Amino acid sequence: MPIVVRIDVELARRKMSVGEFAERVGLTPANVAVLKNGRAKAVRFSTLEAMCRVLDCQPGDLLEYVADEDES
Repeated sequence: MPIVVRIDVELARRKMSVGEFAERVGLTPANVAVLKNGRAKAVRFSTLEAMCRVLDCQPGDLLEYVADEDES
């Protein structure tokens, strides 16, 4: 998948657990896992805003476009 989710990197930088992050953002830990593992098909802007607020980061810190090898 060309969009890579980097939530785990930002959580590690802040030494924040998935449980704490989920609670502060207003998601279930299961939904955070879906996002972290790249299985989400969409993310609401309100959720992205909450994640950026909690982690004090920009959307580009959480999401990265990586071209498939087929596209090169």
